[in-house]
Amino acid sequence: MPTSSATSSATSSATSSAPSSPTSSAPSSRPGSRRRRTVRRTALALVGAAALATLGACAAAPGPPGPPPPQPASTAGLTREDVDAWLDGTVPEALEEGRIAGATVAVVHDGEVVTTRGFGVADVAAGTPVDPERTLFRVGSVSKMLTATAVMQLVAAGDVDLDTDVEQYTDLDLDLPHPVTLRHLLTHTAGFEERVAGLIGSGDTPPDLRRSLVEAPPAQVYEPGTVPAYSNYGNALAGYVVEAVSGQPFAEYVAEHVLAPAGMTSSSFEQPLPGDLADDVALGYPTTGDAPLPFEMVGQPPAGAFSATATDMARFMLAHLGRPVGGTDVLPAATRDLMQRPALDETTLGALAQGERMGLGWFDESRHGHRVVGHGGDTNAFHSHLQLWPDDGTGLYLSLSSTGTDGAAYLLRDDLLAGFADRYFPADGTPASTVDDATRAAHAQALAGSYESTRGFRSTFLTVAGPLQPITADVVDGDRVRFGSGVGTLRPTVYEEVEPWVYQQVDGDRRLVVRTDDAGRVELLGHDSAMSLVPLTPWRAATVPLLLGGAAVLLLTVLAWPVGAVVRRVRARRAASTGGASTGGASTGAATGTGSPAVPAPAPAPAPAPESRVRLPRLLTRLGAVAAVLAVALWAYVLVGVLGLQDVPTLLIRGAQALTVLATAGLVAAVWRVVTEARARTGWWRVGAAAVVLAAFVAVNVASNALNLVSPDITY
Repeated sequence: MPTSSATSSATSSATSSAPSSPTSSAPSSRPGSRRRRTVRRTALALVGAAALATLGACAAAPGPPGPPPPQPASTAGLTREDVDAWLDGTVPEALEEGRIAGATVAVVHDGEVVTTRGFGVADVAAGTPVDPERTLFRVGSVSKMLTATAVMQLVAAGDVDLDTDVEQYTDLDLDLPHPVTLRHLLTHTAGFEERVAGLIGSGDTPPDLRRSLVEAPPAQVYEPGTVPAYSNYGNALAGYVVEAVSGQPFAEYVAEHVLAPAGMTSSSFEQPLPGDLADDVALGYPTTGDAPLPFEMVGQPPAGAFSATATDMARFMLAHLGRPVGGTDVLPAATRDLMQRPALDETTLGALAQGERMGLGWFDESRHGHRVVGHGGDTNAFHSHLQLWPDDGTGLYLSLSSTGTDGAAYLLRDDLLAGFADRYFPADGTPASTVDDATRAAHAQALAGSYESTRGFRSTFLTVAGPLQPITADVVDGDRVRFGSGVGTLRPTVYEEVEPWVYQQVDGDRRLVVRTDDAGRVELLGHDSAMSLVPLTPWRAATVPLLLGGAAVLLLTVLAWPVGAVVRRVRARRAASTGGASTGGASTGAATGTGSPAVPAPAPAPAPAPESRVRLPRLLTRLGAVAAVLAVALWAYVLVGVLGLQDVPTLLIRGAQALTVLATAGLVAAVWRVVTEARARTGWWRVGAAAVVLAAFVAVNVASNALNLVSPDITY
């Protein structure tokens, strides 16, 4: 196995790279040499163990399976019988294999509901089957489409304007560097960094939308309109505009003005759900083998709190296709069309305008030459997606109530969306490239490298998330680019340049567009309409290895402390056991031949021992190393909790920061130790070891500052 060979190689390297000693072939009579050899061997053993642990953690885990081959086009057409047969042949088996509790699907076409289906169970313990008419699923960010619909009702009525500073409609006093408009909010280009605190929680207390917006708002890190950077906060702010302008609570406004005219009688933004709906909501699970998660309370409801049945989502799709169930338009036709068309152009987006662009709430998800708009959504348990083919009068909605084994829900969702398009709207062919071979090869080389998402953190300690999980691109076939972790998908994806700096996914429909600076360097890479990537600079890429590498060296220093104490104790016992046996029994007086004892000459005062001079700086350095190691460990715990959408106590974060500051004090002690070791002439080994420890402290402190780990602002 690769891991075994890597482990063997690491062990060999760790043991053979030790510097040879001139006394290694025979025991040395110099005091302390045995101890130094023991410490060296112990250190090498620890380095080998660290190397093995690192290799074990970094060993390539099996990636997700490749995409399924394109499905053949249906000969029967988009009929209930054909869609049901396709779903029956796909979904049940995938749920069982992926350990996903339940699924619900709705398909509409030509003004009619083609089918609504339920698969699996809404409650694993009770065995309650999913009923598309009654069982509510949490739709996650698909909720944003209802929020956008509410906003556009106010636009159509003339109550708000898409290009007016939203501060004119609210009293939030956000004090932003650049004003933002509803156009910016609905296209995810308001420039906000990410925020995760309070995004998803539990309990019975309804969240306060206004409070969630004014307490620790995210920094505005991009100029509005220029950088696609998906933002839950931005959509929630748009929802608050609805509340502020209408004078109604957001959930109440949506229920009265969106759900009622659309005929959506079994759905709600309320949290917790009202009594008549609460008993019908599906339970969410990590996998079917786990206990159900509590009802997920979305802290900013407009961004993801909606709960709906498949039947109601079918009615929502019909409303946006201009074929409402009750005959009453939710939006004027011109407003619907405005929502589904690109809302920004090259004036602000520049070259990114050549690629997929956001409508007013809708993502451009065009497939196989057909115009498609849609939106996905995820909570901790539920994974949903909705797509419309406006020119074909068709819509597809699906939701899954478990993440499943190894993220099976994400793959199943992608496969269902792709399979539906292949079956009912097959591809006409792939566009031919208009770029010559030499240019494609040069651009591919320029595009290769590491990237981080603009949907991330820039001003808080969570800035570490970017370099911690980079998105990598490399050149394949000489002029194509492969993104190893995928872009907008879990699977690796390969892209080919079809126009200058415009890339088409090979055997797929995704498009990437590159914006370059005046020198021709990659500045921004746009994908998925509201998502983009920026190059991960060498310095940003180096911060995490610096932090972890420095911490690893300091960990060895901490571990060597008790090991050294044990070695010294063993050596002292050996010396004590052999010292008495070698002492002669004759008296001094007998040796001189007289009966009077000899009077010894006065001895000169001893010079201070080198060890005594370095004892204090060594102790302080070790204490600083302990603080640094604990700081890194505590930061790791904090990051896992925060990025897992768990509430992390402020005291815990402040504790991690306090330990990080103590590590800075350790840096001062490490400098003192190097100077003292050199002046006391304790030997090249000790001076060198002190210098390595000093370098480790420098690495930890520099990286900690670069990653904002000691920033007074700990909002996230």
